[in-house]
Amino acid sequence: MSDKYADIFGSNFERIFVSLISVAAGVTLVYLAANGPLFFGLIKYKTAEIINNQLIGQDAVNMFLISPILIFGGITLYLKKPISRYLLISTPLFLIYYALSYTIGWEWSSPQYLGNSEAFTFHFLFVLISSLIILLYSLSIFPKNAETCFKKNSLIVYSALFTVFLLIFASMWLKEVNEVITTGTARGYGLAPAAFWLVRIFDLGFSIPLGLISVYLLWTRPKTTYSVQFLFYGFFLTMIIAVNAMGIVMYINHDPTFLLRDLVVFLALAAIIAAGFVYVVRNYKEQIN
Repeated sequence: MSDKYADIFGSNFERIFVSLISVAAGVTLVYLAANGPLFFGLIKYKTAEIINNQLIGQDAVNMFLISPILIFGGITLYLKKPISRYLLISTPLFLIYYALSYTIGWEWSSPQYLGNSEAFTFHFLFVLISSLIILLYSLSIFPKNAETCFKKNSLIVYSALFTVFLLIFASMWLKEVNEVITTGTARGYGLAPAAFWLVRIFDLGFSIPLGLISVYLLWTRPKTTYSVQFLFYGFFLTMIIAVNAMGIVMYINHDPTFLLRDLVVFLALAAIIAAGFVYVVRNYKEQIN
């Protein structure tokens, strides 16, 4: 290995510990996904049966995308491969969202639903704690300096498109939140009110502001926020893939809560996020001290 990468991974203890944590988190995701409605159905979540359509989409992404990233990222980190930094930094925000939605997002206190997902509490806690460790470590080892070559005209186009679709996304959720406030219910609200509020509050209070902040940072601090941009985009890409997977499963299974409008918006947002990621990566050049 080139000497320029020799000291970027911190102490051997930290590197080995995080590599093992990453692999273990990936294996845990496979275990939880396999035992949910995707395959064996051994985990019964305390929510309406129709919500399983969304769980199948989420678990498929966990098993076939997020878990491989974690496992491969952990292995390459153990081997001191630079690619490990880019793999691991893409996962923690998604894992935090996942762990919270699969625990406090269910109707645990509702007497109308039966389930056993609380028996897997420690698995979800392990994923949540692992995500925090991976987050802090990956930020600490990510390149601190980067050269940028963003052109103003292209940055204006990207910023405008990304902002417009984020605002369209926000307007969809704001409309449904306002509907609940004014009428007491909304599409799918009666089936899973806890999940309804968790998703809307998290997206309106975290995901969407995060996207707007990422655009702002590209204009104001592009050179010093290299790691933050990859952290944000890791979350945007993995989350939008999961959302679209849920929507496609809902469409295939004729879910009555499915709206084609939502899927069209999310597919368009996915295309913009993917294009934005390529755009950002192409305009950064890592500098090794």
